[in-house]
Amino acid sequence: MLPRAHRRAAGEARPELADIFRSHGESYRRAHRLPASHLKVMRAVEVCRTAELGGHLKQCDTCGFEHPTYNSCRNRHCPKCQSLTKAKWLSKQTSELLPVGYFHLVFTLPHELNGLILAHKKILLSLLFKAVSDTLLEFGRTRLKGTVGIIAVLHTWEQTLKDHFHLHCLIPAGALSVDQSRWIGARPNFLFPVKALSRVFRGRFLDLLKQACDQGKISPASQGLKELRKKSWVVYAKKPFGSPQTVLDYLGRYTHRVALSNNRILALDNGQVTFSYRDRRDKDRLKSMPLDAEEFIRRFLLHVLPDGFMRIRHFGFLANRTKKHALSQCRKLLGLNPALPEIPQKSAHDLLLELTGIDLSRCPRCQKGTMIVVGDLPRITSSAPWDSS
Repeated sequence: MLPRAHRRAAGEARPELADIFRSHGESYRRAHRLPASHLKVMRAVEVCRTAELGGHLKQCDTCGFEHPTYNSCRNRHCPKCQSLTKAKWLSKQTSELLPVGYFHLVFTLPHELNGLILAHKKILLSLLFKAVSDTLLEFGRTRLKGTVGIIAVLHTWEQTLKDHFHLHCLIPAGALSVDQSRWIGARPNFLFPVKALSRVFRGRFLDLLKQACDQGKISPASQGLKELRKKSWVVYAKKPFGSPQTVLDYLGRYTHRVALSNNRILALDNGQVTFSYRDRRDKDRLKSMPLDAEEFIRRFLLHVLPDGFMRIRHFGFLANRTKKHALSQCRKLLGLNPALPEIPQKSAHDLLLELTGIDLSRCPRCQKGTMIVVGDLPRITSSAPWDSS
């Protein structure tokens, strides 16, 4: 069990993912043949918020304290670069929430498929989205006699950074009738039977996988399909959310999460990385795990997504191509103004203040003055051989 506060030597800051990549990344790159996507992520994390990306010089208008602020890499795998993206996304989602309960379902692929997924990420993970959405839409049609709305969020990791491919799905408690004339409410504490969802999900995914194999899109996997059809696949239904605010709290925690946040990294010493994790098999207790830096980097890179791959997708009456009309109709049937509320235009500073409660313009020294930009800081570039950005 971890102590309440795991501290390094007094006055020494905790290490971050960037520190691990800077100290051990080059040896890892020499020892492993990495795809361009992995090299790009490592490079982006290493230079994020450093002089290599340039920035601004800020000065306090009260005490004169000066502080450089460097630009972010904006890579979606960087632990430092998700706050603003998340804030903007949440602001948009707030306007689309309906005044109903929301169900939370999790669909997990068997670990026997992990190797195949890692070899064909884009294809297999796309099949996961399609199998899950097809399953939920089918149940909506047969059980609720309408079209459900789905927000699906891909996660590829477990707490110890091993590969664990699953979709978190958020579903409003009801459906829009086929002719769009009625809102059909679901039972308050039950959406669909989990065992039936599991069977249909399994069959749909394996059918799609067989099609992909038959079409030559991926290496043949038929030898394992029979066993996977006999195995029970995991679909987990969590307790439904009680209010739109709890839905937003969930979205804020899960949607833009990366495989490992910096606050979970506890130490970097003697070639080992120690990080915290929650042991789901031991009452969710917080524990620590040491890994050789090379193994830590390998596990982190398991979760790099293909370029352009969308890990948050919408289906049913929330699908992008139909949402404008269908969501407006849902709102009308639920007694709301059919027009979606306008999203207030907020600055990056205001969004981050709202999300974190931290005023980034406040002087860190005197805590009274405002930090004002007084000059630009040029990029200080370095020509690293692995820079593929």
